Amino acid sequence: MRELAGKVAVVTGAGSGIGRALAARLAAEGMSLMLADVDPGGLAETASRLETSTGVAALTQITDVSDAVAVRHLADRAFGELGAVHVLCNNAGVFQGGQMWTRAPEDFAWLLGVNLWGTLHGIHAFVPRMIAQESEGHIVNTVSVAGLFAAPLAGGYSVSKYAAFAASQSLAQDLLMAGSRLRVTALCPGGVRTAINRSERVRPENLLVAERTEDEAFSVEMIDGLVERGIDPAEVAAAAVDAIREERFLALTHPGYADGLREQTEALLAGRLPALPVYE
Repeated sequence: MRELAGKVAVVTGAGSGIGRALAARLAAEGMSLMLADVDPGGLAETASRLETSTGVAALTQITDVSDAVAVRHLADRAFGELGAVHVLCNNAGVFQGGQMWTRAPEDFAWLLGVNLWGTLHGIHAFVPRMIAQESEGHIVNTVSVAGLFAAPLAGGYSVSKYAAFAASQSLAQDLLMAGSRLRVTALCPGGVRTAINRSERVRPENLLVAERTEDEAFSVEMIDGLVERGIDPAEVAAAAVDAIREERFLALTHPGYADGLREQTEALLAGRLPALPVYE
């Protein structure tokens, strides 16, 4: 899908970070936008920045992507008011760390609800109608490098992201088998200067846990450093747009990840536990 100008894009998690950068880049490409986030203030700020910098008046909707009904309403409004959707960015994501055996069920429920079910709800609500358009289109799922390399102190996050990667690959294969003109990208950024280290600010009250464990606190220190040293979100948005234009399934943001994948494959084939790549 090489021509983006005049087309329509939907971006979830658009209130900050990669989602905000995706919105800015797609607006600069001449696309009309429907933006969604669970954070009203962040979403309003993104829309205001876009209008000031590009003149694009994006539609916005507060949306909890873990809620199937909310995502369906987002799709109804996008198709109803904008007439079509050509690029869908299932980008909303949250992080919560700690050792696998100390994580409460509420931790996994939150991570899977946003990082996996958010993607699945987006696929279910948008893709059938995108197929019916019989035009070129693209689905970008922000998976994370954690969907390729499982890391210590991030087990729940890795589980959710590995599943999101599998969903992306299966979706791409299904679309190819069905003869659809839609394509899929699994966007796998590593360290990026976003607010993912402050994900607790949007955690639902019904999924809160009583207190933070030592291992969780240590994981927060690790992710804080990774975010601080990370790349600019605009670089991730540029990688996503390049992948859309080149119809590339896997989009990596750091050069070392390709070598990491080769080393991981060799280790697994030899029956060894793979070493971790440098995440930044």
